[in-house]
Amino acid sequence: MIVEQILKSKGDSGVITVSTATKISEIADILAEKRIGGVVVSDDGVTPTGILSERDVVRALSHRGAAILEDTAEALMTRNPVCASPRDETDEILHQMTVGRFRHMPVVEGGKLVGIVTIGDVVKARLSELAMEKDALEGMIMGH
Repeated sequence: MIVEQILKSKGDSGVITVSTATKISEIADILAEKRIGGVVVSDDGVTPTGILSERDVVRALSHRGAAILEDTAEALMTRNPVCASPRDETDEILHQMTVGRFRHMPVVEGGKLVGIVTIGDVVKARLSELAMEKDALEGMIMGH
């Protein structure tokens, strides 16, 4: 399966982006309200310059306390995030996420942000693929 298929299955919910100047308190509100684990940081809404996850916020809170809520996305974001292409294979994406220990990956085509995939999206797609393979093999064994 390829990333493009995952994006199609997710529907057109769009990618939540914030600017580098967005306060962490606002980002925390967005994460909670939208029930998501991360946002793409992009000043133009098209080119990802960073990514900020709930883990980043929690780690910063642990080290510096509530004062981080007044910081901006630029202060906590991971710069130059690892991005996927719509044509990337999901197995490769899963490998990159596992090795890099991150759960969100922006999808970029022609330098423009076209979506985001999470480790949950990739695992769900892989499980679906395995179920189809299982059904096909059972059908072959049973003579259907």
